[in-house]
Amino acid sequence: MARDYAGKRSPGRGRSNGRRGKAKAKKPFPWVLLLSVMALIGLGGFGLLTIRGASDNPAPSTEVVAPKPQPKPQKPLPKAPEKNSWEYEKALPNKTVEVDVEQQQSQGPYQLQCGSFRTQSQADSMKATIAFQGLESQVRRTEGKNGVWYRVVLGPLDTKRHGEAARHKLQKAGINTCQMWKWTN
Repeated sequence: MARDYAGKRSPGRGRSNGRRGKAKAKKPFPWVLLLSVMALIGLGGFGLLTIRGASDNPAPSTEVVAPKPQPKPQKPLPKAPEKNSWEYEKALPNKTVEVDVEQQQSQGPYQLQCGSFRTQSQADSMKATIAFQGLESQVRRTEGKNGVWYRVVLGPLDTKRHGEAARHKLQKAGINTCQMWKWTN
């Protein structure tokens, strides 16, 4: 006997329910449904035939003519002033503005490092690409725990503003790896 997850018997499995081998009973043809569908089709066709000639005779039109609105009497416009005399027009040319700007101390020279490579040929290729943008760079060889590296550096740059201008110029050329650092020899 087959049982489902709730422990109930399932009728299609295990035990026979006594219908095996018997022919299925035929259902009677739905004559009522067929007759009602035929009647609806007939009524639809009759309706189409009756409205077919209705558009041949135009209906009398009843136009409503609205009276024209009377124009409102217009008031005359006031006279324009002779000339606007504003006080600030005379005072502004004679005024000066004084602003106190503190001179910023330069934090020191900066460098723009655009790449660090394992081989000198890769570094020289980056240096050539930078040179095509009108900027001068140098390749520095450094040794550390990880071995020898060739860094491509621009600088020394006096201010960060000069470094940012150079970085934006290089970004337009597709070099997006440049970073600003303090100058080190």
